Amino acid sequence: MKIIFLKFTFFLFVIFFSGCKQNKETSAATIASSKNEIHYAKGLEIYQYKGYSIVKITSPWPQAKENFTYVLKEKNGIIPDSLKQFTTIPIPIKSIVVTSTTHIPALEMLGVENTLVGFPNTDYISSEKTRKLIDSGKVREVGTNETLNTEVLIDMAPDVIVSFGLNNSNPTLDNLQKSGLKVMLNGDWTEQSPLGKAEWIKFFGALYGLDSKANTLFTEIEKEYTNTLALAKKATLKPTVLSGAMFQDQWYVPQGESWASLFLKDAQSNYLWADSKGTGSLPLPFETILEKAQNAEYWIAPGDFSSLKQMSDSNPHYNEFGSFKNKKVYSYGINKGAKGGILYFEWSPTRPDWVLKDLIKIFHPELLPNHKLFFFQKLE
Repeated sequence: MKIIFLKFTFFLFVIFFSGCKQNKETSAATIASSKNEIHYAKGLEIYQYKGYSIVKITSPWPQAKENFTYVLKEKNGIIPDSLKQFTTIPIPIKSIVVTSTTHIPALEMLGVENTLVGFPNTDYISSEKTRKLIDSGKVREVGTNETLNTEVLIDMAPDVIVSFGLNNSNPTLDNLQKSGLKVMLNGDWTEQSPLGKAEWIKFFGALYGLDSKANTLFTEIEKEYTNTLALAKKATLKPTVLSGAMFQDQWYVPQGESWASLFLKDAQSNYLWADSKGTGSLPLPFETILEKAQNAEYWIAPGDFSSLKQMSDSNPHYNEFGSFKNKKVYSYGINKGAKGGILYFEWSPTRPDWVLKDLIKIFHPELLPNHKLFFFQKLE
C-alpha cells in the first residue's frame, strides 16, 4: 500500500477506501447479551458467544455515520436468524489478503504470516519475515488500493480480504463482494490513542480463533506502555519540541489531539502545538513556525528525510532552527526495509511502547540508559 504522503510526516495513516455496504444495525438484544472484549479502541467491538463472535466496526473512517458488522462462525457453530443478514466468515481462516502494511505486524506476532496470500504493492512491506514470503512467491501482487485487481483476487479466492477507507464508495470492493468474496473493513487507522491502535491485534486474533493469544500479546504491549509512561513521569524537565516540515508552501504540524501529539505528551515533552484542537495536521505558514519554534530544543519527525543535508537541500530555511543547528533532529526515515518501506509506518501502530521508549530516550536519556533507538534516529 502506498502510504507515503504529507500527513505521514506527522504520524498519520491515511487510507484508501474499502466499501462494504452492509451497514445494518446488529440486534441490540444480541449485543447486550455479551460483554465487549475491547477496552481502548473506540472503533472496534468484539462480542464472543458459544460457536461464534460478532465483530463490529463503528469508526471505519472519520465522522462515519455507518457501522459494519461481521459474524465469525466457528466449526459447527449455530448462527441466530437475527444475524444472518450480516457477512458470515468461517473461522479460523486459512488465507488472507490485507491492504495496509500496518496489518503485517499483527499477522507476524500471531504467527500466521504464512496465511498471507496477497497484498497491493508489496514493495512497501518492510518486515523481514513477510519479505521472505514475498521473495519466495507466496504473496502475490493484487494491484493498488485504488485499483485492486479483481480477476487476480477472484482467482486467489482468499478466505477474507481486509481493507479500509476514507468514505463509503468503492466499486472494486463492491464487485468483489458480489463475486462471493468476503471483505472486511478495518478502521485501526482512525484510532488516536496509542493503545487504541495497538488493540486492533484482537481483530486479527478473532479471525484466526487466536483470541487468547491476541489478548496476551496486547496485555504485554499495554504493560510495557504503562510502565514506560510511569517512568517518563520521573522526568524533571520538559524540553520544547517542534514536529513536521514544509509541504509546498505550508508547514504541517500534528494537532494537539492527534496520535503524534499524544506520544509527545506521554514522553513528557513540551510540544509547542499541544494545545491546538483536532486530530489531523494543522497547516501553518513558515513565518508562524519560525516565530514560535526557532529555539525549540528538539525537532521530531521532519518527514522521511535521512540526513540534515537532505533537509537543507530541500529547504535552506530549515537551517534557521536551533534544533537543526544543534543537530537535535530525529527522523523515522532511516530505518527501512529491503525495498525502501519505512518500518515506522508498518510497526508503530502495533508497538506504541517502542515509540514511547524512543522518545523518552531522546528527551530523557537518563531514564532509559540501555534503550537502543529503533524507529527514530538522529540525523547527521
